[in-house]
Amino acid sequence: MNSITDGSMSIQTTPQSVPATPCWLGEVTLVARYLRKQGVFAAICERVRFARRRFGRYEVIDFLAVLLGYAISGEHTLEAFYEALSPFASVFMALFDRDRLPARSTLSRFLAALSPEPVEALRALFLSDGLSRPLDREEHVAGLWDRQGTRWVVFDVDGTREAARQRALPKTPDRPTPQRRLRPLCAPGYTGRKRGEVVRTRTTVLQAHTYQWLASFGNPGNGQYREELRRAVRVIQAYVKAHDFLPEHALLRLDGQYGTGAVVSDLAGFSYVTRGKDYRLLDRAEVQARLHLPADQHLTQPESGICRALYDCPDQPPSAKQASGFASSSRPILLELPKVGSVSPAPGSSMNSF
Repeated sequence: MNSITDGSMSIQTTPQSVPATPCWLGEVTLVARYLRKQGVFAAICERVRFARRRFGRYEVIDFLAVLLGYAISGEHTLEAFYEALSPFASVFMALFDRDRLPARSTLSRFLAALSPEPVEALRALFLSDGLSRPLDREEHVAGLWDRQGTRWVVFDVDGTREAARQRALPKTPDRPTPQRRLRPLCAPGYTGRKRGEVVRTRTTVLQAHTYQWLASFGNPGNGQYREELRRAVRVIQAYVKAHDFLPEHALLRLDGQYGTGAVVSDLAGFSYVTRGKDYRLLDRAEVQARLHLPADQHLTQPESGICRALYDCPDQPPSAKQASGFASSSRPILLELPKVGSVSPAPGSSMNSF
């Protein structure tokens, strides 16, 4: 039997613990170096101000460095992030030209006292920085082309909801009034299919071709979707102007909560595609006449075998009252599917056997 043992190899061990470098630290290094090279850190220190008593030696950039590293790391909790970061705290903060890592309790107090003004200043800084230069040195043509060869630039405006569970708390005379930690962030609202007692709504703006996140607005409960939509439109207007796109070739893809005439009147003339929820359009004579004609296309789902019919209706003129219809011309595209039993489709409206 031959041995493969190499006599020249020696293995030494030591009882001293040597922490392993987190796998995400390299990615944080690349991002921090790029942002410093572009002057983003210097702009944050100059333009984002937050005055607070007993602020200590920390600046906004200290807490932003922690939040940026936490977002890149992918750790499930802030506690796990701090545990992995603690042996390399000085190295991590040096990436952002800082020398001291804020404690978790300090970060918590900072976020609790943070006012909307510095948040808006930081959002405006990131937007202006993202619009000031292209993603790549070479220009890439991206968009959505229709059958007539017209190029459309699509923006996705979507309101997402996150539900939170709240356990029952004892309420007796000998106990103080309970304080919910999520009270400033969440409120009762529509939870959809998610389990929870309170929700938080976040409206996001995405450039659908380059996958650029242009904006994000959050509010407790059902949110302020009308105001957030107006802010999203202003962001899209700035993006279109910065990239020399034609405004009439910008297309907004909206979530179903925006599918009423009163809401889409805030789109400042942009074209849009949305799931309408004003089913009174079905009562119009032009739409009823179109439904009595053959469908434009039939789609069959392979798994269930359900056949769906698509009806391309003629353009509908604007309504005199926004409350009863769309204030601008709209082109309904109806999807018809057979009703299963007595269950009505959700979302949707029942008409005869459909």
